[in-house]
Amino acid sequence: MDGTVLVADDDRTIRTVLTQALTRAGCKVRATSNTATLWRWVEEGEGDAVVSDVMMPDGNGLDLLPAIMKRRPNLPVIVISAQNTVVTAIRASEAGAFDYVPKPFDLRDLLSKVSKALNRPGHANQPEAVKAGAPVAAEPALPLVGGSPAMQEVYRIVARVVNTDLNVLIQGESGTGKDLLAHALHDLGNRAQAKFVRINCGTATPSQLDHAVLNETEQGGTVYLDELSELSPDSQLHLLGLTQSDAVQAQSLRFVSSTNRPVLPLINEGLFREDLFYRLNVMPIVLPPLRDRIEDISDLSQHFLQDCAAKGMARKTLTKSAMDQMRLAKWPGNVRGLQNFIQRLVILCPEDEISSDFVSKALKEMAEQEQSGTPVVADRLSTSVEAHIKRYFDLHGDALPPPGLYNRILREVELPLLALSLSATRGNQIKTAELLGINRNTLRKKIRELDIQVTRTKKLS
Repeated sequence: MDGTVLVADDDRTIRTVLTQALTRAGCKVRATSNTATLWRWVEEGEGDAVVSDVMMPDGNGLDLLPAIMKRRPNLPVIVISAQNTVVTAIRASEAGAFDYVPKPFDLRDLLSKVSKALNRPGHANQPEAVKAGAPVAAEPALPLVGGSPAMQEVYRIVARVVNTDLNVLIQGESGTGKDLLAHALHDLGNRAQAKFVRINCGTATPSQLDHAVLNETEQGGTVYLDELSELSPDSQLHLLGLTQSDAVQAQSLRFVSSTNRPVLPLINEGLFREDLFYRLNVMPIVLPPLRDRIEDISDLSQHFLQDCAAKGMARKTLTKSAMDQMRLAKWPGNVRGLQNFIQRLVILCPEDEISSDFVSKALKEMAEQEQSGTPVVADRLSTSVEAHIKRYFDLHGDALPPPGLYNRILREVELPLLALSLSATRGNQIKTAELLGINRNTLRKKIRELDIQVTRTKKLS
């Protein structure tokens, strides 16, 4: 790397680490702990790139960004922040930041971004898709906040698409916060003042779609298709026509959809229209399950405790050992399940401080309740598969299913087998191939064919 980098962070350790690393990489570095000095250097024409923290003693780095962009529009600024929220990512993007990096950051990743900033060809800081001055709402509820790598990737995508017209498909298990993200895409962007219309796809008829899309919406509004995979064949065909109609195009409507089931297998079974899927899936966003973002359980729990207190319930805290217990628990209900559990603790625990013993007992009771409420599973897999195939034939009545049934059924078995195996190995493909007893290249091929999202996570210490 070649150039001068201005580093602004009130943490002396971070300044030292970045100064040493950038110097070893061939850069000249000037470091400061305040925004006043950073602004003076910018005014004087110093620096070829900036790495700036958000919160500093004399100001906010994000508030300074517009002034930097006005004074020196081609000076790339990389924002680093411990405020790991979707709003921080969006504000950084809208203010013209070259990139946003959450703390704690990976040093090699940050150095790579600095290198790209220094070597950018004709970089323009303000993307055309982002409209300056777009309203940014207050901080959303915490399920969209967290320092986990999985959630940071979600923030980056949201920041890039929030002020565009691209249709978005949100994928994720029940309880991961799909509805919340759909609202955030509307409320945090330049459509915030227009209407947000939600459609329950499980019950939507063609006439209801007509009414909701054509009559309830307004110019620049958002149509939220909740659980897209549940849409009936007739409604799918009708919705496709609506998305292509002159009336919808004239209103500049944006379609945001959500699903807790993978849609591609449904397309392969002939149960979902491929043309509609690709019209709505312009920008996919995958919300991770809670088991893939255990680092966020502490922040989520603290938020839900504060939320309970704000609603008039008792103000409680969790001991460190109690929090450790919760990080080790399984959360099949994801973030929603964690929220319900925290509310239960607040109501039932007689003490102001919730102990690990109380949490352990509550977790055991929750597991027993879930087990008792789960239908008995057939002893043999073949019995379940047989019942599934019979329901599939019954669904088509007197007609036969579309050709290719053999491969479709195999894919249905392969998808959960590979996905759960990858989850069990925390995304380690070498271990997954060994577990399944297949070649690693075969595993990679299957992952591509089945469109499985692979996320590497670290083991708990």
